[in-house]
Parts: sequence; C-alpha cells; structure tokens
Amino acid sequence: MRSTLIDIARAAGVSSATVDRVINNRSGVKERTREIVMEAAQRLGYLSAGGVMPETVRKIRLDFVLPAGTNTFIADLLSQLESQASARSDLDVRIHSIEGFNPDTLARTLQDLHGQTMGVGVIALDHPTVREAMRSLCASGVPVVTLVSDILHVPRIGYIGIDNRAAGRLGGYLLGRFLGRGVRRKIALFAGSLSYRGHEEREMGFRHIIADEFPDLEVVELREVRDDRDRAYEEATALFRRHPDLAGIYNIGAGNSGIGRALVEAEMAGNLIFVGHELTEYTRKLLLSGVMDAVIDQNPRVEAREALSMLTRTAQGLPIDYHPPRLQVIFRENIPET
Repeated sequence: MRSTLIDIARAAGVSSATVDRVINNRSGVKERTREIVMEAAQRLGYLSAGGVMPETVRKIRLDFVLPAGTNTFIADLLSQLESQASARSDLDVRIHSIEGFNPDTLARTLQDLHGQTMGVGVIALDHPTVREAMRSLCASGVPVVTLVSDILHVPRIGYIGIDNRAAGRLGGYLLGRFLGRGVRRKIALFAGSLSYRGHEEREMGFRHIIADEFPDLEVVELREVRDDRDRAYEEATALFRRHPDLAGIYNIGAGNSGIGRALVEAEMAGNLIFVGHELTEYTRKLLLSGVMDAVIDQNPRVEAREALSMLTRTAQGLPIDYHPPRLQVIFRENIPET
C-alpha cells in the first residue's frame, strides 16, 4: 500500500498539514523542515529520487461518513458534497454511506480511515464507541468535523450545522402560535433517533418553549422513526387511531412524506398543524398542498461548502474561516426557487 501524508508526517515528526505544504511547494515552512519532509517522503517511496510526484497524488483526500436511508436532506447534502468537490481540482473526496443507527458500524468505518485520509466529516451518533473512534482519529493527526448533529467532549476541529436547540424552540413557537392559547390541545413529536444529539437538542428546545409559553398544549406521544418514511407512515397512522383529536405535529427529523401520507389518508390534512424540517422535493409538495404548514430549513449547499472549506484549510495549515448556515422558516408563500 502506498505511503500517505500521515505516514510521512509521523516519519518526519511534523504535522500532516506541514507535509502537505512541503509536497505542494507552499510557503511557510523552514528550509530544514522541508529537507526532513522530502527525505522522509523519498525514503517511504512517496516521491521518486528526483522528488517527482504524479498530479493525482497531490490532491487532498477527504472522507465523509453519512447515514444511508430515505432521508432526503441527507441525500441532498451528499449530492452537494459530490458536486462541489468535483469542481475543485485540489480535492479527492470520498463518501461512505452506512447504516446510520448502528454505532458499531459507524465506529468501524471511522477506524478504517486511519492512515487513509487528511480529514473526515461525519454525521455521528452520540455513543461511546463512536466518540472513542473519533478521539482515535484525531489523536492520529486526522482532523474531524461533525455535520448536522454535534458531539461534545471529542477533539473535533468544528461543527457544521445549525443551533438545534434553537431550531426546536422555533418549532415549538410556530406550533404554539398556529394553535393559539387558551384551549387544551394535544400535540405529538416525531424524531429520527434521540441517539443523534441534534434530535435530542431539538426535543429539549421544543418542550421548554411549550412548557414556558404554551402550557395548554399537551405532548401526548414521541415516536422514533429512524428517519424512514415508511416507518413514519406506520407510526403516524397508528397515532391518529389512538388520538383522533390530535391538533399538531412537530417532526424533529426526516420522514415528513410518510407523515403527510398518513394525514391525507386519515382525512386530517388541513385540520392538523404540521411543522417539520428541511425543504426537500417532498416537503415542497406538502407545503404547496397545505398538508404541511411550515418547514424549518438549513441549507445543505452551505453546509457542504463550509465542511469542505474547514477540512481543506486545516489540511493546508490555514486558519478556519467559518460561515454557519442560518435557520430559515419556509411557508407556502415564500418557497424559494430550486
């Protein structure tokens, strides 16, 4: 197997960012350090004796680990990562789609990236095996960023995404204002998985604002649907049978199309307030038809751009210049163009 920049960094006793600067003949490296790195690269067979390297090797290898499934937002994020990376000649980006709710699978995927990459972006479950895999990657010199859902107490270089607690509060505020005060009403929550810190934070934000500002609203159920539209449909159908007087739904994660289908079949669409996340091809249709009342959106194009930028600049030893995505509430009347 061909030696990597990380192998050279270890042999030379410098960071992988310093190796990248030397290999690509960038400034900011002492001459003696440059000589040590070049000697290590030649000794490990990364460069020929003349210091020649194929153009394809000069690219910065980045890896992204995303959950597979029917989550349209994740599919949009994956598409944005691929399209933006393809437009950059300096990057070699590889995307790994895995079963998103299995922490052991995620941890093994991260471990397998040791010595293979110069940066990793991951939508990660908050689980001990995942946290340990992230710590191990970072300890080996690989920078890691969390995407969409953050994980605390791991040495990541940054989080790319919205404030999920604020998003949950916003969802509660919208639902409360739609339903009004002074009348007891039942509402329900749907989540992908509370193993994602982002979903847990949205739930906390939602419950806090409901308790503080809309005490007449009663959360009767929370259903976890693993961001799967078919499972969301089944859970919503059963929920409507148990609570035919349900007045509102806040969907923390994906599966909006399944919930929308169940609403239409139960003839509750338009009579029940439905607030969810992410403007996708499905939620766009649900807004236009009146099945959904509001969508809280985060922009996958911006998140892909910022993730690529943060990891690339770190690999190059440059300071991070982060521009976070903004929360945007979308109604039927202000749906943006695609």
